[in-house]
Amino acid sequence: MSGTDPAILDQAYRFCRDVTRRRARNFYYGLKLTPEPQRSALYSVYAWMRRADDLVDNAPKITDDLRRDIAAFRATTDAALSGRVTVNEHLWVALADTASRFELPSEAFHLTLEGQLDDLAGAQYATFNDVRDYCYRVASTVGVICIGIWGYSDPAARELAIDRGIAFQMTNILRDYREDFDVGRVYLPAEDFKRHGITPHDLRRWSDPSACRAMITRQVERANSYYERSAPLDAMISRSGRPTLWAMTAIYHALLAKIEQAPQRIVGDRRLRLSSLRKGSIALRARWLNGRGPVTPAAVTEA
Repeated sequence: MSGTDPAILDQAYRFCRDVTRRRARNFYYGLKLTPEPQRSALYSVYAWMRRADDLVDNAPKITDDLRRDIAAFRATTDAALSGRVTVNEHLWVALADTASRFELPSEAFHLTLEGQLDDLAGAQYATFNDVRDYCYRVASTVGVICIGIWGYSDPAARELAIDRGIAFQMTNILRDYREDFDVGRVYLPAEDFKRHGITPHDLRRWSDPSACRAMITRQVERANSYYERSAPLDAMISRSGRPTLWAMTAIYHALLAKIEQAPQRIVGDRRLRLSSLRKGSIALRARWLNGRGPVTPAAVTEA
C-alpha cells in the first residue's frame, strides 16, 4: 500500500470508524482506547465484520446467488489481506492497508464467514461443544485478529484470546435469547434443555421459572469459567492494547452479571444493556488502570 494517496487512506479509515461508531456501540467505547495506528486497524476489521454480517443478514436463505456473493466477498478479502485492492471502496482500501501493517490471519476471516452461514442455516446445537465451536468461528477469530494487531509477548495468548472470545459470545447468546428465538435461532445446547426438562419455547415464555432460572444459571457459570481461564491474557498483550481489552471485558462481564442477578431479563421486552454513563466510566477507569500496570481479574469484576 506504499504509494497510496494519504488523503484516500484517511477517508477509508474514517469510513470504517464511522461504521464502528454507528453499528457497534460497545466495541466503539473500547476501541477508542487503543492508540493509532492500531485503533484504525481495528476499525477496519470491525467494518469488514459488519459487511460480512450484513451480506448474510440481508438474505432470507442460502441460495446460489448468496454463495456466489460470498465467494466474491471471500476473494476480495483474500486480495486485501495480501495488500491488494481489487474493489475500489473505502472498506477494502483500509483493510488492505491494515494487512500491510499487521499480520492478519486469513483463516480467521474465512471461519467468520462460515459462522455467518451457520446463522442463516438456522442455529440448532445439540451439545455445548457444538456451541463452543460456533463461538470460536464468530468471536474467537476476532480475538485472534485483535491480539495480532495489539501485539503480545507469550504464544499462549492465542489460546487465551480464543477463550475470551467464547466468553464474550456466550454473553451475547444469553443477552440476545429473545431476539434470536423470535427469528428461529436457538444457540443454547439441546442437551441442557433436556437436562432441565424445558424446551426453547418454555424458556422464551419463562413458563417454568425454577427450571428456566437453573438453565440460564448453568450457562452463566460456563461463560464465567471462560472469563476466568482467560484472565492471564491481559498481562500478555502490549500495554497499548490493555485498556481496550480491559474495557471490553468489563462491559461484557457486567452484562453477564446483570443476567446472573435477574435471568428472566433475557426474555424481557427491553434488550439488556449498560448505560452510556456506565460504559463511559469503564473507559475512564481503563485508562487509569493502564497507567498503574497490568490489569487484574479482580479489577474487571469490580468494574
